[in-house]
Amino acid sequence: MFAGSSASGPVISGWSGDTSMAQNAVGGTKAPQQAALSGLFSKQNSPQSTGLASDPHAQDTPWGNPTDTTRAVMTQGYGVGSHTPAAVWGGIDIAVDGDGDGNADPRGSMGAPLYATMSGVIELDPNSVPAGNHLWIKNEHFKVGYGHLKEFAVQDGQTVQRGDLIAYMGSTGNSSGPHLHYHIWQDGTNVNPLDFGAMP
Repeated sequence: MFAGSSASGPVISGWSGDTSMAQNAVGGTKAPQQAALSGLFSKQNSPQSTGLASDPHAQDTPWGNPTDTTRAVMTQGYGVGSHTPAAVWGGIDIAVDGDGDGNADPRGSMGAPLYATMSGVIELDPNSVPAGNHLWIKNEHFKVGYGHLKEFAVQDGQTVQRGDLIAYMGSTGNSSGPHLHYHIWQDGTNVNPLDFGAMP
C-alpha cells in the first residue's frame, strides 16, 4: 500500500514542508513525450493496480491517475470544494508525496509530470481564472480538465493517447500550493474522477 491510500480507498493528505513554492508564472511548452508504461503508473507493479498501464478501459474513456500513482496523494476530495475551481467544477486535487511520509510535498509536486488519462484532442487555456494554466482533453463523450499547471508539454489541437506526457504540475491561478485540479465531464455532466480510477 502506498501513501495516500488505505484499505477502504484514498485518503485526504495534508501538506508537509515549505508551502511557499506556490507560483503564478506562466510556463512554456516542451516537446511531447510518451510515458514509459512499464510500471510507471502501476502500484509496485501489482496485479490489482488501477494505474494507466494495466487499465482494461477503452482509450477514449478516462481511466487512471494522471501522475505517478506510487506517489500521488489527494489533497481535496470530490464534492467538498472549499475554494474554486473545485467548488465550481467538482474535481479532486492531487499532489505528490515526495518524501514518502504520506503527505503532499510542495517540492515533490512542483513540476511533476502529468499524463493523459484518455485519448482526445488538446485544448489549451493559459492564464485562465481561477485555474491558471489549464488544459482539456476532449473527445466525443468525455472532456478531462487539468488545472494549475506549471507548463504545457503539448500544443493546442494536438491529438494525444492515454499515457502521453501532457503537462507539469504547478501552482498557477488561484492556488495555495503546487497541485493538480483534475476533473472529468461525461456528456456535459460533471462526474467523480474517483469513479474513473483517479486514485488507487
